[in-house]
Amino acid sequence: MANQIGAFFGAQKIGAAAGMAEHLRKFWAPHMRETICEHVRHGGVGLEPIAIEAVKILDAEKKGAA
Repeated sequence: MANQIGAFFGAQKIGAAAGMAEHLRKFWAPHMRETICEHVRHGGVGLEPIAIEAVKILDAEKKGAA
């Protein structure tokens, strides 16, 4: 699902990762966001670069808020 969302936002070119991160923040449950952040921390196998970049944005925001 993350790769499909990334493909949608990737078509926008500018701000794609930030847009995807915002979408995940708004529409994914906290446990889903944590699960994908953990997956990216361990390499993000199977995720497209745009999805990895977006998840890293989310993870960095979470760490900054802690």
